[in-house]
Amino acid sequence: MDSLPGIQVDEDMENVVRKAAEKALLVEESEGCEVSIFLTDDDEIHRLNKMYRGVDRPTDVLAFAMREGLDGELNREILGDVVVSLPRAEEQASIHGHSLEVEMSLLVSHGVLHLLGYEHDQRDDLLVMQQKQRDILHLLGHDLAGLEDGMECPANEIER
Repeated sequence: MDSLPGIQVDEDMENVVRKAAEKALLVEESEGCEVSIFLTDDDEIHRLNKMYRGVDRPTDVLAFAMREGLDGELNREILGDVVVSLPRAEEQASIHGHSLEVEMSLLVSHGVLHLLGYEHDQRDDLLVMQQKQRDILHLLGHDLAGLEDGMECPANEIER
């Protein structure tokens, strides 16, 4: 795990991020895979979102899969990169009334699931992805009561 200069990440947050990624990989039976996680701010994630997705606004989490494209089969153990905006995670935790630990677990697991090929462009795919996230959060010991409001996928429009 790495972070943008100026983003302060203590040992507890590093553990939250690591455990969320590990549980997501465990649920998907992909424990031998490597994931890189980068914590950043809204300006940097906005820049990345615009550059790689053509979306001119910040977002909470981005995933850059290494298993896609022409060289996607070269090293199946390297899944890719998950980028999380820490200020956005703090804001969303406050809005949804849960801890930063829960929000970071949700965002990291969401990003890892994207690296593993899950999407949420269609309603059915969204429901599958949300269930996977609930399973991961449950394994992490997070109380899921009232968490449903914080599990929407705001980065993409869902086709119904």
